[in-house]
Amino acid sequence: MTGIAILGSTGTIGINTLDVLALKREKYDLVALTANRSVDELFAQCEMWEPKFAVMADHDCAEKLLARVRARGLSTEVLSGVNGLEYVVALPETNAVMAGIVGAAGLLPSIAAARAGKRVMLANKEALVMSGQLFMDAVAEGNAVLLPIDSEHNAIFQCMPRRFEEGFARVGVRQILLTASGGPFRHRPLSELSKVTPNEACAHPNWVMGRKISVDSATMMNKGLEIIEACWLFHTSQDLITVVIHPQSIIHSMVEYVDGSVLAQLGNPDMRTPIAYALGWPERCESGVDTLDIVSIARLDFEAPDTDRFPCLSLARNAMRVGGTAGAILNAANEAAVAAFLAGRIPFTDIAALIEKALEEIPARDADTLELVLEDDAKSRTYVDELVAQRFT
Repeated sequence: MTGIAILGSTGTIGINTLDVLALKREKYDLVALTANRSVDELFAQCEMWEPKFAVMADHDCAEKLLARVRARGLSTEVLSGVNGLEYVVALPETNAVMAGIVGAAGLLPSIAAARAGKRVMLANKEALVMSGQLFMDAVAEGNAVLLPIDSEHNAIFQCMPRRFEEGFARVGVRQILLTASGGPFRHRPLSELSKVTPNEACAHPNWVMGRKISVDSATMMNKGLEIIEACWLFHTSQDLITVVIHPQSIIHSMVEYVDGSVLAQLGNPDMRTPIAYALGWPERCESGVDTLDIVSIARLDFEAPDTDRFPCLSLARNAMRVGGTAGAILNAANEAAVAAFLAGRIPFTDIAALIEKALEEIPARDADTLELVLEDDAKSRTYVDELVAQRFT
């Protein structure tokens, strides 16, 4: 049996992972389930799956979960905090780790899994955005297997030759075509964007996602982060990555070769497909996803992104050019700005403006250690929070 630890089991990625595991339950040993503060949801998962460990990032929530686990007579051991997360991913019986914790919170346990030499199924793009070289060094140090879960990067991985780390020129790749849905505001007049509500921004036309990543899709910051992630995953420069808006979200990304061939991975917009691919790799396994009815879809549309409408794309590309801790500053500013927008404290259009100011005012440094990365992450969050607070004083 394959021992699995799911980081962020109560989120969208975690729930979909459990759906896929349920199809072949006899093949997998669920070592650990983890969550931040969702006590009710994690307890329900513990009742259903009875993992060896349950970890809550929040210590008070862990105490509440422990009381309920004991009262129910479950054998699950409850841990808490980053130390608990790092412990379960490094256990000998943990063979694979689904890194599904959203945002910077997922960085440390994801790196711990890489250093421990696990199969790291990476759904947390921020780990590479914040500390790309450090993360890839940890993968090499632990001889880990790194498999991308983002639908776009999973598609690229499927379309790439297996020796892509030797360089695109050597394996005949011309460029990556990174697809994007364009989110819910692709045709909204620019003059109206400042008035959009959090619920509107979270109403993604194709995908069911959490609120933070839904807002990232609406601003297209998710695609900016994915450009940075793709550079590290596929050992290439951003100059060889072209973003293409594809509103149907059927083609999840493409790879163009020097002979003119373009390989694309198609499928219904369902995260269970890349999750099943990573769980079964190098073989294929059932995902529970419906067959793609290409006839009923009838058409596939493409267009170039409007950088005036989606300034976050350019901000992410600039951060990648600067390098060092610029990625951490970018990501932290985005997380803080999105949180402020979801709380109703700033308009939608202020998200990009706040990120731009953070990148201008906080000097990037060489990302030589995790401590430096986390320091600049904290600086950026504090800076954005202070700018937001000034609006209310």
